[in-house]
Amino acid sequence: MRRIGAAEIRARKGEPFPVVTAYDTPFARSAEEAGIDVLLVGDSLGMVVLGYDSTTPVELHDMIRHTGAVARGSQRAHVIADLPFGSYEVSDAQAVASAIELVRAGALSVKLEGGANVAPRIRAIVEASIPVCAHIGVLPQTARLGAGFRLKRERDALVRDADAVVAAGAFTVVLEMVDDELSGEITERIPIPTIGIGAGPRCDAQVLVLHDVLGLYPDAPPFAKQYAKLGEIATAALASYAQEVRDGTFPLVRATARDGGGYRPGKG
Repeated sequence: MRRIGAAEIRARKGEPFPVVTAYDTPFARSAEEAGIDVLLVGDSLGMVVLGYDSTTPVELHDMIRHTGAVARGSQRAHVIADLPFGSYEVSDAQAVASAIELVRAGALSVKLEGGANVAPRIRAIVEASIPVCAHIGVLPQTARLGAGFRLKRERDALVRDADAVVAAGAFTVVLEMVDDELSGEITERIPIPTIGIGAGPRCDAQVLVLHDVLGLYPDAPPFAKQYAKLGEIATAALASYAQEVRDGTFPLVRATARDGGGYRPGKG
């Protein structure tokens, strides 16, 4: 089955479509079966899967491993993989080499944070025939080094960043925590799809962290919507299992032929 390419995603400009993060094979399969055909292997896995307090500690080998898992769990979806902090800043050559590793793992495109300041990196990766998803607004990899996770309202800077990533060849751009009105202006201004996260309803697409959607992460941002409470369900299921082990009702033991076959409780 052929996967959706970057050109097809770019052609969705003006057409709302969902994007969700995925970090492993089972959830990639679930997302694709739900009709979500753009999967982002985000470095947010550092917090929601690996237990760090930010995305900064995530390394390229982490992204390679999880990108491969998502690719193996999906068949048709377009898989975007994050270039983690430290894997593209040093030089164009470093950025291209890191992007190649993610493509080898199964990514169809890569994402990196920054606007005009990383335009040369975007251009170098695109010239290496690897599609790039840009990311402007709040930049989680370095947010704690600057203004933090505050809504972005600086029109001139954000418009300059948006124009720069388009000129560098990005096929789509994530707008994170950008003022609603400004994200709408940028969406109308540029020819590539905008993917919003905490950037209001006027973006072309929306992305959420899968663990926020499913209620599996306790520190979801205020703009996220929880569509299920699987964390509570998982805890209740595990508590039932633990109690049955303590009670001796799990596992069942196979009855003898004399008893008529089948299974019966282990004790009692």
